[in-house]
Amino acid sequence: MRDPHLFDDQEQPSMTHPAPWRRFLAEFVGTALLVTAVVGSGIMAARLSPGDVGLQLLENSVATAFALGALLLTFGPVSGAHFNPVVSIADWFLGRRTGIGLTVKDLGRYVVAQTVGAIAGSILANLMFDLAAVDFSGKERAAAHLWLGEVVATVGLILLIFALARSGRAAVAPAAVGAYIGGAYWFTSSTSFANPAVTIGRAFTDTFAGIAPSSVPGFVVAQLAGLLVGAALLLALYPDAGRAADTVVAGRPQSARSS
Repeated sequence: MRDPHLFDDQEQPSMTHPAPWRRFLAEFVGTALLVTAVVGSGIMAARLSPGDVGLQLLENSVATAFALGALLLTFGPVSGAHFNPVVSIADWFLGRRTGIGLTVKDLGRYVVAQTVGAIAGSILANLMFDLAAVDFSGKERAAAHLWLGEVVATVGLILLIFALARSGRAAVAPAAVGAYIGGAYWFTSSTSFANPAVTIGRAFTDTFAGIAPSSVPGFVVAQLAGLLVGAALLLALYPDAGRAADTVVAGRPQSARSS
């Protein structure tokens, strides 16, 4: 999510145009560490504050917000640090008319890397806390008010990321996105998953941050609905938002784009 104009293409080509495998690896590792932070902090919170769900949520949200900001700073220069299929889909959709942003092929690879990374992150968190590597969650989260919460959380995330990019403030995205997700833990009924890959990953842990596999489809559909609403609002507010696609996907050269 960095501004590609911060670097001179001729002086630092490897920083400006990372090789495709590096970008996919960054999405995999970054998403894995994000889910590790979400799940791991949830497990720790439950152990440190048993019986106090409010305090557990506070501990979980603060740890997630700080970890997300750090991960965006770490992997942003390589892949754009999407860590989220709805962000990648929005980047492809908004950039397709101007020939920038993700290609269809790279979009598919980003989504696969993010989803597999999320599952790996959940397994890693389980293992760190001496739990079974895979233990599908029994926590049902299937209700209309929770789906509405996911729509709201996802709309806000899409608006924030692309508004920052379009207005030339992509440099503050790590802090802003971390703060938004931390806050959305509290003002949405669903505790703001806002991410299909992370939702799938969290089904692999029967802990504080888990979600039952049967509840995953409803959350993912709500997140995709939020993507549609968010993209529509973004285009209404910023009609030329597609021009910012390459500041969301770090170092994606326009000349390399193809459908």
